[in-house]
Amino acid sequence: MAGERKIVADKVKRVLLKEYLMEETKRAGFGGLDIQRTPMGTRVTLFTERPGLVIGRRGGAVKDLTDAIENRFKFDNPQIEVQEVENPSLNAQIMAEKLASALERGWQFRRAGHSTVRRIMGAGAKGCLIVISGKLTGQRHRTEKFKEGHIKFCGETRLQWMDEGFAVAKLKPGILGLKVRIMRADAKLPDEIEIAKTQAERDVETEMKAEADAAVASQQAEKGTAEDKAAEPPAEPKPETQPKPEPKASPRPDRKAEQKPEPKVEGVAEQRPAPRQEAKTPPKADTVSPPEKKAESKPDKKPEVKADGAAQK
Repeated sequence: MAGERKIVADKVKRVLLKEYLMEETKRAGFGGLDIQRTPMGTRVTLFTERPGLVIGRRGGAVKDLTDAIENRFKFDNPQIEVQEVENPSLNAQIMAEKLASALERGWQFRRAGHSTVRRIMGAGAKGCLIVISGKLTGQRHRTEKFKEGHIKFCGETRLQWMDEGFAVAKLKPGILGLKVRIMRADAKLPDEIEIAKTQAERDVETEMKAEADAAVASQQAEKGTAEDKAAEPPAEPKPETQPKPEPKASPRPDRKAEQKPEPKVEGVAEQRPAPRQEAKTPPKADTVSPPEKKAESKPDKKPEVKADGAAQK
């Protein structure tokens, strides 16, 4: 009985330490705890979303936690190691804390539950189950579940591949309990069977993989050359030569247009036009022009009038 009591007391001390660290590192996103006994003392590994808040400036926060663990929980020579969670969306404890924070900020429980499930499944989980219990819509307690994907409730598969997280949301009607269970992305279920491949199939896969690697390498090389060319300084632009404007056609034909040469006829001598001789005008003599004669005015003859009235010229 003494050995059993010692085991129970050790487990109780571990649970109390987990609750204490969960409360102290709540702002940093507590994601889990691992306690191992070593010959040199006790090694405590903390998984958090933001390790910088746990370590503190110059390691002051870690030293305070180490002193509290040693004096309050009586662990021998505790050594705290802080690690960052790679994917917080696949950590059940972190998602439970975020769900509780959303409910405390005023989110409706259905909206908060469905959005948390979508976020977990979008991160690559195989299955997810969220249980919200408490005074949800009235004075009567009830439970609401949100699930998607593969979920295991018992057996070795649940113990090996399911992560569980628990959180509490404090609201005006009362306290809500939140449970989050996530099946990890690398979980291998018992019904998943893989058929062994032949040597020929393996060779084909190896060749295809080699060709794909070669194609990727060639693409990277082309990309590198393109980047090198882009890094080179641009060449100086050559001055653009403006084309000369074409002369506009005159609306009237030119009178002095070139005459087309007449076709030559064989056997006929080429006749050239005789040179044009200018007419010589005789020199003017210095003579006196005779005086102009005045025209003598003659009296107009009146026609004689005969007895019969006919006019005679």
